[in-house]
Amino acid sequence: MHLYESELQIPAASEHRGMLAHISKLVGSHMQSEQAIPIRLVVTASDDNSYHCEVGAISGDLPAGSKSPDSIFRFIRRRLSSSNQFNVVHLVPTGIGAEVGGHAGDASPTATLLASVCDTLITHPNVLNASDIIDIPDNALYVEGSVICRLLMGTAGLHGTRANRILVLMDSHDEPVFNNAVVNSVSGARSTYGLRAEVVELDPPMQMAWREASSGRAAGKVDQLEPLFQAIQRNAEKFDAVAITSVIDVPQNFHDDYFRLEGGMINPWGGVEALLTHATSVLYDIPSAHSPMFESLEIANSNPGVVDPRMAAEAVSLTFLQSILKGLQRSPSIVTDLDLMRRGSVLTIEDISCLVIPAGCLGLPTLAALEQGVPVIAVRENRNLMRNDLETLPWQDGQFFTVENYWEAAGLIAALQSGIAPESVRRPFRRTIVSASSTHTLGDTPASVLPDRTLTNP
Repeated sequence: MHLYESELQIPAASEHRGMLAHISKLVGSHMQSEQAIPIRLVVTASDDNSYHCEVGAISGDLPAGSKSPDSIFRFIRRRLSSSNQFNVVHLVPTGIGAEVGGHAGDASPTATLLASVCDTLITHPNVLNASDIIDIPDNALYVEGSVICRLLMGTAGLHGTRANRILVLMDSHDEPVFNNAVVNSVSGARSTYGLRAEVVELDPPMQMAWREASSGRAAGKVDQLEPLFQAIQRNAEKFDAVAITSVIDVPQNFHDDYFRLEGGMINPWGGVEALLTHATSVLYDIPSAHSPMFESLEIANSNPGVVDPRMAAEAVSLTFLQSILKGLQRSPSIVTDLDLMRRGSVLTIEDISCLVIPAGCLGLPTLAALEQGVPVIAVRENRNLMRNDLETLPWQDGQFFTVENYWEAAGLIAALQSGIAPESVRRPFRRTIVSASSTHTLGDTPASVLPDRTLTNP
C-alpha cells in the first residue's frame, strides 16, 4: 500500500457550470483505471478549455480495521444556512508557496485577526503550526485539511472536545537522539499543559519522499505504511487523535537552501505531510497531524544563522512536535453519522458562513463552497503558484469577493456578519438601477464600479 500523486488534464465544463460533478466523474474514472482511491484534489491551473488536476491517492489493499472511505467527491447539499452564529473557514493550502502561510505558522496572525470578527474560526495545521510554537485563538478549531473538505461537502461534522488522548507514532531512527527528543517533547507536554499521550515507535519506519509536481507545487509519495496503520488499529481504544513524526527524504541541499533563499523556495515538506494526514483521517475518521524528523545529526546541527522571520520557528526546533501536540489536544472529533450530524452540538455545513482562501486556490473547499452557496473571500496579497481565475466561476450574486489583504478580509467578514451589503460602505456608490419588468432578469444589475484595489463582487 502506498500514497502518491497523479496529474491529469481534463476538459473544462461548459461555462464552468456543474464543475464539481464534472471533475468528480472524470477524475474518478481516471483513478479507477489506476485502481486507486483519491484522497486529495488540487486544480493548479484552469482556463475556458481545461483543468490541470493533481490528485493524491491511495493504492493497494486497505489496512485491516479501517473503514471503506467515502468518495472525496460525495456531496450533500445543505438545505438551510444558520444565522445563529457567523463561522469562518480559513484555509492556506500547503505546498503552494503561499506568501502568507507558506512557512512555519506565519499565517497565525491572520487566524487571530479573522477569529476576532467571527464566532468560530475553523482552520488547519498549515495555518497554525510553527514547529514548537503555536498560538490558537480561543474560538478556533484545529482541523485536518481533508476533514474541512468533508465539512464543506456536507458529509462530516465537527464536535468539540475537552481534551483528546493522543497516540504519538514516531519512526525508529538510526540516531537515537531524535527518538529521545520526541519522547522528551511528549513528556514536556504532559508535565506542562496536561497532555494525555502515549508513544509508539514504528519499526520498520515509513518511507516518505518529496517530489515536485509539474506546477511547482510540493508533492510526494509514501511507502511502507503498514506499521503505521497496524499501530493505529492495535491502539484504537486508547486514543482520540494521532500525531505522526517521521523522516521526509529531500535533497540534502534543501535544508540550507530553504533558509538561504529567504522565502524564494517552496517549503518541500508540507505537501507529502498533507498526503499522509489526509489518508489517516479519511481511513480512520480521526484528527491527525504530522511533524518531520531530521534525517541526521549533521543536518540538525547545521547553523542557518539569522533567518527570515517567517522561518525562524523552524530554525530553533529539534522535533517540530509541540505545535501538533497542542493543536490535537482539543481538535474536534469527526462526526459522519447523518443522524448525529443533526444534533445542535455538532457543527456542520449549515453552520458555515464564509470561506477565506488565497487568491487563485481551487480545490474541493472552493468547489464545495460554490455549490453550497457559501460566500468566498479570496486574498490577493497571499500570492501563490495556483493559476485559476476564480472570478470566472458561476457564483451567485454576492457570493464571491476579492480583497487585497487580510485587513480587508476581516472588514468584509464584519460587513457580512452585520447583514449589510459590503459595497454600501465604499465609495463611489452606484445609483439604483431601474429596469423594465419585461427585460430585467434578477442578477443582471452590474456590480459597483470600484477601483482595482477594492473588493469586487461579480
